[in-house]
Parts: sequence; C-alpha cells; structure tokens
Amino acid sequence: MRFQWAIRIGMLFAAVTPFVFVPAVARAQAGVSVPSTGLNNSSTQTQATRQMEEVQQQQLGDPKTASAYDSFVKQKNPDKKIKQGKDFINRYPSDYRTQGVYEQLAQLYNSQHDMADFYSCTDRGITLYPNDATLLSLAGFVITHEYKPADADGAKNLEKAEMYENRALNSIGTMKAPEGMSDEQVAAYKKQVLGLAHGALGLIYFRQSKFQESVTEMLEATQAEASPDATDYLVLGADYQNLDRFKDAADAFNHCAQIDGPLQSGCKEYADSSTKQAAAGK
Repeated sequence: MRFQWAIRIGMLFAAVTPFVFVPAVARAQAGVSVPSTGLNNSSTQTQATRQMEEVQQQQLGDPKTASAYDSFVKQKNPDKKIKQGKDFINRYPSDYRTQGVYEQLAQLYNSQHDMADFYSCTDRGITLYPNDATLLSLAGFVITHEYKPADADGAKNLEKAEMYENRALNSIGTMKAPEGMSDEQVAAYKKQVLGLAHGALGLIYFRQSKFQESVTEMLEATQAEASPDATDYLVLGADYQNLDRFKDAADAFNHCAQIDGPLQSGCKEYADSSTKQAAAGK
C-alpha cells in the first residue's frame, strides 16, 4: 500500500524554517582616465577638475555612495544593516551597487523570517533587475517552501515561483563573469543558484504530483550542490515512493538521514520503511 507521502512530507516541512544564502555577484566598476590638458591657467584647471568630477559621478557614481555601500557591507548588526540598506536604495536608486543591496536585504529578511518585507524587497528588486539570478532563485525558493495548500493564492504562487526559477536558470546560463570575480568564484556562485533553482522546481512539481519531473529536478539539485540540502533528498525519496521505486527511495532517504538537522530522524524512519518495501517486492 502506497504511503500518503505528500501529507507525511508536509509534517516534516512544518519543522523547517527555510534559510538560504546566495552570494551577491560582484558589480564591475569601470575605470575612467582623464588626460592632462597641459595648461596652468587656474580657471582652466578648475573647469577641468569640475569636468572630471562630473565624469566620475556619471561613470562611477557619487563618491559618497562608495562610502555608504562600504559601511553597509561591513555592518554586522542585522537590524542596522537593514536600515542602512533601505537608506541606500532610497538615496541612490540608480547606482549600480543598488542591485547588490537588494540581494543582501532579501537574504537578511529571509534569515529573520520577515516574509512581508522579504516579498516586498524581492518584488521591487526583480522589477528593477528582472534577470537577477540571485533574487529570482531566492524568491522562488522561499515562495515554494512557504507554500500552504489551504492558501487561496497557493496555486498562483507556485506558478510564480516556477516562472522565477526558470528565469534564474536562463539568466545563469547566459551569465558572463563579472569583472573582479575569479573563474572559481563564478563557478561556485552558479552552482549555488542552480542548486536553489532546481531544488525549488523539484518541490513545486512534487506539490503538483508531477513526480517524474520532480525527480529530474531533484537529481539536478543534489548534483549541483557541494553540500546538498536535506529537503531535496527528502522530496526525492517521496517522489520515488510515489513511483513505486522503493530501493531508490531508500537511497534518497538515507542521504537525507546523514545530514544533521530536523529532518534526520524522520528520514531514517522513511529509509527503513522503504528498504522493507523494496525487499518485500523481490
């Protein structure tokens, strides 16, 4: 007799508060070279200086933003960091650093489980930066994990999350290495986004009872991540259970059971049960 895996998995999800960290992609800062005029007239020098400052502000941004951004990045207190981040995006909405501020604010709101501000931040950020793989993958991941079947907009939210994750995958697939990031840093960033996106898609398809599609995504997620999420293995095992692939289910649950956390004991029970089902089917 097949287990009611959607219900059983939901009971374990209730014990888990999602937290993910996606590193913000470094933003390139172009250099500006201003040639010497060779003139000594003081008024000409003043004009040249003013022109240089205008070029710097247009190309590099107001020098004050660099100081404000540096202070924001170095701030360790979450509440103070959030305040500084909000001040930054309000004061310097067109500065190139603002994209990274949105990314970090979203992660802070998620870590504090402040869902109202998280969704407000990601909605605004994605509107401004529609191909930001960090914001897209994080927003889709959180929407999927916060989903509740009883919610009136539950199905619509899953569709939104699916759209976000597919856009994240498309964006990361065409991403060029930003200036200042090594190949290793870019590869690590891409792997984390891929892990989040595929994991979220796998959970979406599981919730929609598309178990084979969920298996495909969860295999991608667990292969992409250096340290796969226990939830991905949990859902993968449930997918296999619903497909009557009990040996594969036991393997997935055993992977989940080896990861410290609130899912560990439940996955151990599921692994034992699946192993017995696999043996009985021989």
